[in-house]
Amino acid sequence: MKRISQTTLLLAGLGAIAIASGCKAGKTGQAATDEDAAKKVYVAPGKHDELYMFASGGFSGQIAAYGIPSGRLLKVIPVFSQNPENGYGYSEETKPMLNTSHGFVPWDDTHHPELSKTNGEDDGRWLFINGNNTPRIARLNLATFKTEEILELPNVAGNHASPFCTENTEYIVGNTRFSVPLDGDKDVSIGDFKRSSKVPRLLSK
Repeated sequence: MKRISQTTLLLAGLGAIAIASGCKAGKTGQAATDEDAAKKVYVAPGKHDELYMFASGGFSGQIAAYGIPSGRLLKVIPVFSQNPENGYGYSEETKPMLNTSHGFVPWDDTHHPELSKTNGEDDGRWLFINGNNTPRIARLNLATFKTEEILELPNVAGNHASPFCTENTEYIVGNTRFSVPLDGDKDVSIGDFKRSSKVPRLLSK
């Protein structure tokens, strides 16, 4: 509600400037233009925006939800990071989601939100987003704007430019930026890497 009040006050101020500067020569056109621009993006308190944007937060480990055209920040949703404001990552329900095979990792680099699909069309039920560090993929419920599940991908290194949903969200596909040894060894020497990697040609050039 605080953000809405600030938006209302800002627009009231612009209207006052337009009236005052209308008395001065050469200012009327600019004032009218500013007022028209403000009206185009104004969404009254209690009204819905036409569109909603979900922006990845990068190293914040969060997602930000904005209304369009108002530009209002509606909510910051913690995903891969703890949030003392609402207890996410501290409560018994949410803290286990931040456990990984590398231990408790309460941060990540969020990238590339993806909406769930029905018959190939975005349906607005779920939002998926990847963590680039561990790597992980999270599932958010868009009815509650809360993170409900985080999965760690065991055979991926540097999950990036994913996830991708299949036509009816039967599967979520993740990808890797770095090749991973086939035999499951976590540490492979450079000399043996060509033999044990899926993509030896990339490193042999």
